[in-house]
Amino acid sequence: MQMTLKDAEKGREYIIQSIETGDEELNAFLFSLGCYSGEAITVISRRKSGCVVSIKDGRYSIDRQLAEAIVV
Repeated sequence: MQMTLKDAEKGREYIIQSIETGDEELNAFLFSLGCYSGEAITVISRRKSGCVVSIKDGRYSIDRQLAEAIVV
């Protein structure tokens, strides 16, 4: 069973396995942030609406639906 970012442990670094959005424009946007297969990602904090993640040198707030599309 694959684990998504929604289920990831806070403060632990993961390697992105795949991104399953089904939306090319969204995939391109995520790629521009450095969010793609093979890249490290860390959940910094959780909120009701989603979570804050660290990718490379940036921090980004992503919603729950997007967190479910990022497989780690």
